[in-house]
Amino acid sequence: MMSTVVLKRSWAQDLDTATLYQLLHLRVQVFVVEQKCAYPELDGLDLLQETRHFWLDDEGEIIATLRLLEEHHDGVKSFRIGRLCTAVPARGHGYTTRLLQAALAEVGSATVRLNAQSYLVDLYSKHGFQADGAEFVEDGISHVPMRKG
Repeated sequence: MMSTVVLKRSWAQDLDTATLYQLLHLRVQVFVVEQKCAYPELDGLDLLQETRHFWLDDEGEIIATLRLLEEHHDGVKSFRIGRLCTAVPARGHGYTTRLLQAALAEVGSATVRLNAQSYLVDLYSKHGFQADGAEFVEDGISHVPMRKG
């Protein structure tokens, strides 16, 4: 029998401790352990009032996540997608696309920025993102700033 993968979304202040722990655990497993990248995962942004978290739940296990931040540039509200990752056994099933589509539906026509790991530029391009600056290296990994809208 196939498991049911459910899309979930929460404002930061509505996250329960166990869910937040699972989200952070998955991000550390992917970015710190798998990609061997030492970086400040606990950056103070996860619990900001306007922060939204999206994740895919497979019968109680979080298998993919995305963080949506609100930003203000020259008085104009925009958004930033980050911390998007999928657990190794769950890759190749379109879960990244599902999370991206949910976050983009949430913000409508607003401008959205992200820093794509360079090997993922084509993936984000399929969702309407365009390069918005020169490639740079952050925490030992090449990234390209991208923007939609």
